[in-house]
Amino acid sequence: MAIEHAPGLFVRGFTPPLRLADFRLVAFDMDSTLINIECVDEIAAAAGRRDEVAAITEAAMRGEIADYKDSLRRRVALLAGVPVSALEQVWEQRLRLNPGVEAFVAACQAAGLKTLLVSGGFTFFSDRIRDRLKLDFARANTLGVSNGHLTGTLFDRPWGDIVDGAEKKRVVLEVCELMGIETRQAIAVGDGANDLPMMSVAGLSIAFHPKPAVQEQAMISIMSGGMERALELLNG
Repeated sequence: MAIEHAPGLFVRGFTPPLRLADFRLVAFDMDSTLINIECVDEIAAAAGRRDEVAAITEAAMRGEIADYKDSLRRRVALLAGVPVSALEQVWEQRLRLNPGVEAFVAACQAAGLKTLLVSGGFTFFSDRIRDRLKLDFARANTLGVSNGHLTGTLFDRPWGDIVDGAEKKRVVLEVCELMGIETRQAIAVGDGANDLPMMSVAGLSIAFHPKPAVQEQAMISIMSGGMERALELLNG
């Protein structure tokens, strides 16, 4: 059962505060967690298919579509023919960091944590967010491009599958192994159903303005305010 520690800030399964410095890694979802949008929906707007794509996105984030990979492929297929310049417009005009993200990331970095972005979104955006926030690692999906337009397909990388919930969990476990740390020393931050697998193996799970299924399981749920509110429960 979650307890409201302060207005809009809930805790489950522990008594605050925890020491941020006891953790070694923090893994972030990107869309609707680090940033204010679902990128696939905004790209779809350029193709005149926003409502159709957004409906699939919402169902997937609520956990109503069991096969996330299939839902992502279906959405990406609807983007065929969109010019790459539309992605640049999304980056410049629509995409913003969510409130408190820079403060929380900076606090994690100051406490010595490595930072990981692991997203079911796209490398066009995740690589730029990684650079902007000076994150250590990033893993996301790559959109197929031909002659300056999206092909409606995903480029399968030889070293990893499409990033869904299972792949997010695998990446977190792999980075923990590479760092030589236990999973209890990892923090996972997300908002949607495909974040639950990585949150389930982390020592601390933080839900940022989450879907109900995620709020029901997260150790910290931030229902109002910015991501820096997690620091109300974490000492340096």
